[in-house]
Amino acid sequence: MTSPQRPAGTALMVTTSNDLQGYRVTRQLGVVRGLTVRSRSVLGNIGASLQTLLGGNITLYTELAEKARQEAFDLMVRHAQEHGANAIIAMRYDANEITDGVTEVLAYGTAVVVEALA
Repeated sequence: MTSPQRPAGTALMVTTSNDLQGYRVTRQLGVVRGLTVRSRSVLGNIGASLQTLLGGNITLYTELAEKARQEAFDLMVRHAQEHGANAIIAMRYDANEITDGVTEVLAYGTAVVVEALA
């Protein structure tokens, strides 16, 4: 099992597993998601193209991917909180290219209410 992640400033827990060790699910609230669509600017693409010539990590695209995942994650957490959840289980990411240079990133999971085991 992965350790639950607590997003900054919230008591909500997020895990990729189907349960939270030490907690019991008392209510399932359904699927929650966060979706963002991102693209790199023309100048960013030129910079990334130059980085590909050198090989290795293409930091401009890595930063874009990290920002997109974080934004999708934050939107998913907000969606869960709006439904009254205090945890998200079975959290996953998905990403698809919509068109050249435009990518959607989806974070999704099951919003639940949990309580600590006695």
